Order: sequence, then structure tokens, then C-alpha cells
Amino acid sequence: MPPDLTGYYRFISQKNLEDYLQALKTVPTDINMALRKIALLLKPDKEIDQRGNHMTVKTLSTFRNYILEFEVGVEFEEDLRIVDGRKCQSIITWEGEQLVCVQKGEIPNRGWRLWLEGEMLYQEVTARDAVCQCIFRKVK
Repeated sequence: MPPDLTGYYRFISQKNLEDYLQALKTVPTDINMALRKIALLLKPDKEIDQRGNHMTVKTLSTFRNYILEFEVGVEFEEDLRIVDGRKCQSIITWEGEQLVCVQKGEIPNRGWRLWLEGEMLYQEVTARDAVCQCIFRKVK
């Protein structure tokens, strides 16, 4: 049985975000320098609501919020225009105790995974060969 990720998580740290943002570029105008600099300064929180196979994952910051609502195991079109101006086909499944998203589109090897270790929520995002890890602490 997968873990219950429901909760509110405060940002603690990130590693390698700049390389991940660079990997999202396909042309010189993608993910411009100003947007990358803003993204590097943000300390977004995560709010997760898990009800069976229906999940809502909110990424909340002072700059922009991103809300992802999905059914585990059901492919859907994900609108990432707020992130990098693209749409992709995504499917999110459980791999053991990790929630894993595969995003099919212009960028190869794109996706993310979430998992808990005690009160800490780990998120690993990938694009091309870049891997970024963010760590959050559960506060409620």
C-alpha cells in the first residue's frame, strides 16, 4: 500500500535547480535568464491532498502557484505553460513508496518523483541529463 502524502510541506533546500532549468531550454528564448534567476530565489511550499487514487499537488510560492490534479495510473495532458510554455502527456504511478511522473513531450527524460522519509518530503525532477532534488519538511 502506498504511503499517504497528504500534508503541507515547507521548503528546506534544493540542489542543481539551475542545471534543470537549463535542460528545459530548446531555443535561446526558452526559460530566459530573468525567469531562471527568479526561480532560483523562490522557496516554494508543497500542499498535497491524497484521496485514494485522486491527488492534488500544489506548488505554492510568492511568484506563481502551480496546481496539478490527477488520477494515479491515468495518462493526461499536463499544461506546463506556467513553468516553461509547454504541454506534455503525463502519467503518474506508484513505484514502491515513490510517486513517479513520466512526462512525454519535447524534452527527453522529463519527469519527477516524490517520496517521504519520516517528516521529510523529497522531490527529484529530471530533464535530459539534469537532476534536481528539493527537500521539504512536513508542517501540518
